[in-house]
Amino acid sequence: MAALQGLSVAAAATHAPRSAFGAVVTSSHCTVGAPALSASHSMRAGAGLRGRPMRSPVAGRRAMQVMAVRDGAKLDRPLRVAVIGGGPAGACTAETLAKGGVETYLIERKMDNCKASISMPCGGAIPICMVDEFSLPPEIIDRRVTKMKMISPSNREVDVGKTLNDKEWIGMCRREVLDDYLRNRAQDLGANVINGLFMRMDQAPGDGPFTLHYNKYDGVSRVGKPSTLEVDAVIGADGANSRVAKEIGAGDYDFAIAFQERIRIPEDKMEYYKDLAEMYVGDDVSPDFYGWVFPKYDHVAVGTGTVVNKTAIKQYQQATRDRSRVKTEGGTIIRVEAHPIPEHPRPRRVKGRVALVGDAAGYVTKCSGEGIYFAAKSGRMAAEAIVQASARGQRMVGEADLRVYLDKWDKQYWATYKVLDILQKVFYRSNPAREAFVEMCESDYVQKMTFDSYLYKTVVPGTPLNDVKLLVQTVGSLLRGNALRSGEGTSVSFGNRTASENAAAV
Repeated sequence: MAALQGLSVAAAATHAPRSAFGAVVTSSHCTVGAPALSASHSMRAGAGLRGRPMRSPVAGRRAMQVMAVRDGAKLDRPLRVAVIGGGPAGACTAETLAKGGVETYLIERKMDNCKASISMPCGGAIPICMVDEFSLPPEIIDRRVTKMKMISPSNREVDVGKTLNDKEWIGMCRREVLDDYLRNRAQDLGANVINGLFMRMDQAPGDGPFTLHYNKYDGVSRVGKPSTLEVDAVIGADGANSRVAKEIGAGDYDFAIAFQERIRIPEDKMEYYKDLAEMYVGDDVSPDFYGWVFPKYDHVAVGTGTVVNKTAIKQYQQATRDRSRVKTEGGTIIRVEAHPIPEHPRPRRVKGRVALVGDAAGYVTKCSGEGIYFAAKSGRMAAEAIVQASARGQRMVGEADLRVYLDKWDKQYWATYKVLDILQKVFYRSNPAREAFVEMCESDYVQKMTFDSYLYKTVVPGTPLNDVKLLVQTVGSLLRGNALRSGEGTSVSFGNRTASENAAAV
């Protein structure tokens, strides 16, 4: 969230470390089972925001002969790219590719996540710049948050958002609504949307095609039909447990477990949260993250996450509910969600004609846990690199073209990820450090720098005098909180602790 991410504005970095990878692979035609998919007959997503029905592809076409094609060679048909995963990363990738003249296939299993019991336990916060940058309509934004409360382990509350003007806010959305809208828009622009579960892919020798193996679903049966699809390049946007990442040996990374409950609370309590979000810190709600209460359309999302003690996630969730009990009691749980969240970028994000974006690449910030904007942005950047290198789908692309996206990404965002990593290590290591962090958030200067950075995704330069003052204030807060002492801090405890008990623990 903004109150955490924006503290990275003082960092300066130009680019991230680079690494080189190996093979080059391509393809030429596409098939679904025996027949080929026709680019002129796109599949429709399942009923969602606009309730559109599925439409089957035309069958019976004879498959074209597959020919190996070298990087940069002119094609006699449009470049074909498959995007695996239909969240913000995959949908924005598919949209940009389709608009750019590339024959695009988007494979997503959870087309009905607006009705199913499975979806991402995502807080759903998006910066205001994303609304304009990605042309999001107002109806998919549930709430416009203009106030936040940072709540310390001792239950000290600091109001955050005092520096926002009347046109600045943080958008709160439901992922099932946002994802469905983005997928439908990509489809309208020409992407072929397939309700399917990606299983694996094979690469032909040399510069041959990728053959994707997936289970295709008709929206009725729970059993998928084994199908295949041949393409020139693949974008993995299939989340923290990415199968595409495993296929290219992208390497492991640490991940957090996020747990969230959607709770419908009485109207008078919902009124309290109409434009307010809360963030709780303390070793009771998480040893290395924070707990949250974020407002949605007609309910609140209450959740937490952790990397270091995943097996205790339900206990941390209970503690988060206990801390917010007075304001959320009397509510009814309408949905429970849990999912892994990456903690840092994967060691390998590009190999040959395969690239990773979004959570599959590891683009979730530490400390704040923000991922939606960076997922959508990475997908768009990867697609733009392909569109440009392929001359709008007329030429074959290669690994060097995909690395253009990677270089631009690292240059633009490496500093943000690095500094938030440092902040998490400094301020989340003990309850005294968390008390110091909340105390710092009371500063108008910190709040302005924080929100300017978060809302507009730009590094806002501070003034030397105020930066020095901030440094002194930071050290003073840490000293007052006794966070620099040796030791491990307070032990983890669960349950409903009173403010006095929390204060005593500090």
